[in-house]
Parts: sequence; C-alpha cells; structure tokens
Amino acid sequence: MNSYKNPLEERYSSEEMLFNFSHNNKFQNWRKLWIALAEIEKDLGLDITDEQIAELKANAENIDYDKAAEYEKKFRHDVMAHVHAYGDVAPSAKGIIHLGATSAFVGDNTDLIQIRDGLLIIKKKLVNVMKNLSDFAIQYKDLPTLGFTHFQPAQLTTVGKRATLWLQSLVLDIEELDFFLETLRFRGVKGTTGTAASFLELFNGDYSKVKHLDKELSKRFGFEKVFGVSGQTYDRKIDAKVVALLGNIAQSAHKFTNDLRLLQNLKEVEEPFEKNQIGSSAMAYKRNPMRSERIGALAKFVMSLTTSSAMVASTQWFERTLDDSANKRLTIPQAFLAIDAILLIWNNIMNGIVVYPNRINKHIMEELPFMATEYIIMEEVKAGGDRQEIHEIIRVHSMEASKQVKEEGKENDLIERILNDHSLKLDKSKLKEVLDPKNFIGFAPIQTEEFIANEVQPIIDANKDLIGLEADLKV
Repeated sequence: MNSYKNPLEERYSSEEMLFNFSHNNKFQNWRKLWIALAEIEKDLGLDITDEQIAELKANAENIDYDKAAEYEKKFRHDVMAHVHAYGDVAPSAKGIIHLGATSAFVGDNTDLIQIRDGLLIIKKKLVNVMKNLSDFAIQYKDLPTLGFTHFQPAQLTTVGKRATLWLQSLVLDIEELDFFLETLRFRGVKGTTGTAASFLELFNGDYSKVKHLDKELSKRFGFEKVFGVSGQTYDRKIDAKVVALLGNIAQSAHKFTNDLRLLQNLKEVEEPFEKNQIGSSAMAYKRNPMRSERIGALAKFVMSLTTSSAMVASTQWFERTLDDSANKRLTIPQAFLAIDAILLIWNNIMNGIVVYPNRINKHIMEELPFMATEYIIMEEVKAGGDRQEIHEIIRVHSMEASKQVKEEGKENDLIERILNDHSLKLDKSKLKEVLDPKNFIGFAPIQTEEFIANEVQPIIDANKDLIGLEADLKV
C-alpha cells in the first residue's frame, strides 16, 4: 500500500488485456522470437544444433526476473539482460541466442504482436457493444421521443433511431479496426539499421536467405505482411495510428455517455443502478450515472494519448532514437487498457439499461402542440383561410401557451386554446387524431430497420463467434 498502483490494473481493465501487456507475455514472446530465429537460421545452414534449440524450448518459460533485473542494472540494457538470463538456464545455447539480431528484433516484434492481439480483444468487446446496441435499437425503433438540436426540443425521432447514431460511429470504428489489422506489418528481421548487414557474413552474402528468414519468421507469428524496409525500428506511425484508432473508439463511447447522462437527467433512459448501489454519500435519493461518467473519464484520457504517440512518430531521428521507448511503455499499453475498460463498462450498461416510455411521452406532449402548428396552418389554408392571418393567430396562441409553461409552470394548453378559438375553421376532431406522436417520427422506424439490416447485422454475422461476453465491473 506504500507504492503507486495503476488504476487501470486495479479497478478497470480485464484480465485478458492485462495479460496481453504483462511481463510474462512480453518476455515469453521475446524467447519465442529467439527460438524461431535460431530454428530458421539452423534450417538455412548456420551451425546451430537440435540440442541447443531443445534447451531453448525447455526453458522458454523459465524466466528468472530477479536475475534479469541484476543484469539490467549492470548492463543498463534490458534486452542484453534477458539474453544473459536466458543463457544462464540454457547454457549450451548461450552463444547462439539473439544471433545476428538487434534489440528491436525482440522489442519491436513483440510490440506488434501485443498490438495485434490487443486489437483482437478490443474487437470482441466492440462487436458485443454493437450487438447490444442493435438489439436495443430494434426493440425501441417505434417508440417516439423528442429529438434535440442544440439540446432544444426539435422534431420527434424514436429511441431506437437515436441508438443508430451511436451505432453509426461504431461502424466507422470497426471498419477502421479491421483495415488496421488487415494491413498491419511485422518488423521481421532487419538488422541494426535495417540493412541486414549483420547477416551478410552469417549467410556468406546470400541475400535470398535473409529474405527467407524475414518472411518465414513473420509467418510463424501470424503476420502475412512484413515491412519491406525499416530503420532499426518499425515505423512509429504504427503506434500513432493505433492510438488514434483507440482514440476514435473513445470519442464514440464519450458521445454515447454524453447522451445517456442527459437522458438520465430527463429521467427518460437510465444506466443500471444496483440494489445496494449508493449514488451520493450525502444525498440518499440520487442515482448518479457513474458508469457513464467513468467511461467519459477514461475516454478523455485515451484521447489525450493520441497527441503523445503522434509527437513520438514525428520526432524520430534517421534510423532511430531512444526517446520513443519510455513513451511507448506508457502510452500503448494504457491506451489499450483504458479502451478495454470502456467497452466492458459500455456492455455492462447495455445489459441493464432502462427506458421509461411514460416519462418520454410526457415530455413529448409538452412540446408536441408547438410542432403541430404547421399542420394546423396548412389545414386552415385548405379550409379557405388566409395564410398570414392564420399564422398570426397561431403565433399569438403559441406565445401565450409558452408564457404559461415558462413563467407560471403550468401545462402546455396550446391545443385547448386552438380548439376554443372559433375563428379557426379546421376539423377539430381530426386535430386530436393528428396529435399522435407516431405521426411525427417520419421514417425513423424503417430507417432503423434498414440501417441495422444493411450495415450492422453483416458485421455481427461476420463476427458471430465473438458474441457473448461477461461484462461485470471490478468496482
């Protein structure tokens, strides 16, 4: 309790994402890379024995972190520290570990493995959010609700149609995520400055063997694409791009929670509130939207990281500098851990979200009379009235009704005023029939159905093996 702990680990992120960026996963991948390097080099004719490779494999998970820490303190070099620690437990192979490679061979390739695997974890959670939102949209596609522009009452929409706006953002995000995964390249085997000079002598000048080593090793780790050229490191724009992608997901999540928090204030839609949950330490009646606020807080953090990774990418010198290292150790894992937490919370919200139709209808009926005035004017004109005269009558009634609502706190009585105005000639029984909210939602239900069927459901169907997720909160 006397040292700082990262809240992402303690409070928010999933075990699978925490493992992805854990020491064990990182350094076991280093050893897997060293084993694959040795195996392929042996196949290409280097003097490496089966016994050496067998000893490397037998000790792949036998990592003495205390010993590695001692070596790093001595050498001030994390990769060489682990080379020596590995050599201690695999002495027959000590001389061929890391043969021809540079530090970025294990460091950068492992980073790319973690980025890929992290995105696959994110994708599963993202697909489940989309499934939950699409079910919600279809369930409420016909339920009229006030639309808002500038957070002022506007024409009606439906609760389901509004959910498609949240989904539209996620469609763009998952398209970007899939494209990133499809085009992600491995660093492979490139040498100290990207020229593979260290392999020139190892392979007696045979460049074809270097190319085979590069591609074969990349395939073993699940990468079909390999960087054609590099300096010592892979292009740091990869980091900037992936954090930007995560930042875009954060934007989508934050937009959703902005809307939900406003709706919760209106008492129309609420996030889950558990039986023993306390909303406020002082005000016992409060039901604070803590899940939405938590998403908002984490989303702001992720969006702030996009600047950091962009600055790193833009300020690299020539074939490499080391001012990226500390930044990468902080930015990349924490961006992934935060988005992982955001999507867990979002799924948790959707699993227990509550809609209050009566409250929604009450707000509609407070505003619907004003929205019906255009219909009233048109009907009066059809009945032979003068458009400008009718407009003035309706305007006066509207101002009086608005005054009653705002200044006196009474109900909107605009329709009663119009019904009692004998100068108006419209069919007043028909007017009452027209004041059904469903007459004011346009094509919202069919737009919802079409959007889900044409754009969302294909994504869900293509990833049906990812559907199903436990979304309990840690705290």
